[in-house]
Amino acid sequence: MFELRLMAPEDRVETVSDALDALDALSVSVEDADAQTDAEQALFGEPGMPPPKEGWQRSRVIALFQTEVLAREAAQVLHAQDFFDGCQLLGVADVPEQDWVRLTQSQFAPVEITPEFWIVPTWHEPPAQAREVIRLDPGLAFGTGTHPTTRMCLRWIATRQRAALGRVLDYGCGSGILAIGAAKFGGLDIDAVDIDEAAVQSTRLNAEANRVQLRAGLPDAVQGHYDTVLANILATPLKVLAPLLCERVAAGGSLVLAGILERQADELKLAYAPYANLEVSDSEDGWILMTARL
Repeated sequence: MFELRLMAPEDRVETVSDALDALDALSVSVEDADAQTDAEQALFGEPGMPPPKEGWQRSRVIALFQTEVLAREAAQVLHAQDFFDGCQLLGVADVPEQDWVRLTQSQFAPVEITPEFWIVPTWHEPPAQAREVIRLDPGLAFGTGTHPTTRMCLRWIATRQRAALGRVLDYGCGSGILAIGAAKFGGLDIDAVDIDEAAVQSTRLNAEANRVQLRAGLPDAVQGHYDTVLANILATPLKVLAPLLCERVAAGGSLVLAGILERQADELKLAYAPYANLEVSDSEDGWILMTARL
């Protein structure tokens, strides 16, 4: 396998990337050429912030090709195009063969939720101190336990009294990790829903792998009221969903929201004020967990 490396200004990144795709590149990635320097730029895209740009002021574009001939032919074709003006060819290099599966797996280690509760990929043995374990491999759906929002939700679940969770709804379930965690800690009659069919399928497979019982489906499958409603999404959809989520919480039940940045706390409190009194219950790395009793 060979990689073709290019330098492109911000306004040419999308065009160059599309051209590389058309030239049968196996993959195309874009990096900040000024990363780890004083000129490094952060590209955001979170609620309330400018939308992410296509690239950095100086973007390094890397395309993988099956053979050196294909990589060099692509370089020649690009160099002849008008849109390549202002871009630069950095070269073609051989990419050593690696065990990509093993390399990917090495990046994911067991994740501690509490000293006795861990998320453990299937290729690892659980830590000796683990009393409760969720087996979960990184996949297409969000939620592997590595993000602060997921860890905070699971910590909240793990610190409830057994059976206190009651009937549970995991809204926007992703991988199903929160629903599975709830099942491990005494939750009953659990519904996990998502608008993404891939997430629903991932949740079913992960529940089966962890030997827990739950129902996974699309949001229209939600019925009745729940003692615990969990939603780890993002601030903007959480604000939109405020009446729907609160309507699903049974009297005396708990609402647990995540995917919220610290600076968004007041926005969420205001959005939920007609229905619930949200409070910050946990924080980690700039993210917060907000909960309410209804």
